[in-house]
Amino acid sequence: MAISRRIVIAAPPLLLAGCVAQRPPILNSLSNLVDPSYTTMYAAITTEPFPVPAIDLSEVDPQYLRREVAFTTPQPPGTIVVDPYARFAYFVLEKGRAIRYGVGVGKTEAFNFKGDAVIARKAEWPRWTPTPNMIAREPERYGKYAAGLPGGPENPLGPRALYLYKDGRDTLYRLHGTTEPWSIGKMVSSGCIRLLNQDIIDLYRRVAIPTKAVVLSAAASVSA
Repeated sequence: MAISRRIVIAAPPLLLAGCVAQRPPILNSLSNLVDPSYTTMYAAITTEPFPVPAIDLSEVDPQYLRREVAFTTPQPPGTIVVDPYARFAYFVLEKGRAIRYGVGVGKTEAFNFKGDAVIARKAEWPRWTPTPNMIAREPERYGKYAAGLPGGPENPLGPRALYLYKDGRDTLYRLHGTTEPWSIGKMVSSGCIRLLNQDIIDLYRRVAIPTKAVVLSAAASVSA
């Protein structure tokens, strides 16, 4: 799928999960350029079953903060387009517009799903369970969570998760929140697409079941 390159800019780390990175945070020297309105957009949320802390905007490159942008795509409104190479996810709107979210992606190509899928399930404060492959790769790290970890502030999926299915089967690929906001814009996870918690809550409320999702290849990326 060809995507136009004309994109117009209109809690401490937890080290237990496959969707959690192992690098320390790097403060963003561009934080003084952030629009003050983002302070409100990424403020703490106190109406959830568990607290959602405010985002420290000094830890996030401003280009990865949520905004509406011009976006040319053949996909219909309501589609989610994920560009793992540019580190963005788009919720397609009408009239050539989209809501763009910064994302963190899998740390190696082997972990990343590509192609068309369907959001066939979504969950609030989802339970997290490491995949069999994750347990096989790092049994000491993940084996104790084989039965799953309940939703909550320490769960690496954060407050929301969207589950991608293909041909009726779970791809084990999710869009979800994160306990590590500093990791947005980086290759850090075991393959899932992570968003800032306030962003996944925003995207979650826009998504119906089912919703088409497209994960771009390198050739189709706006960064190509």
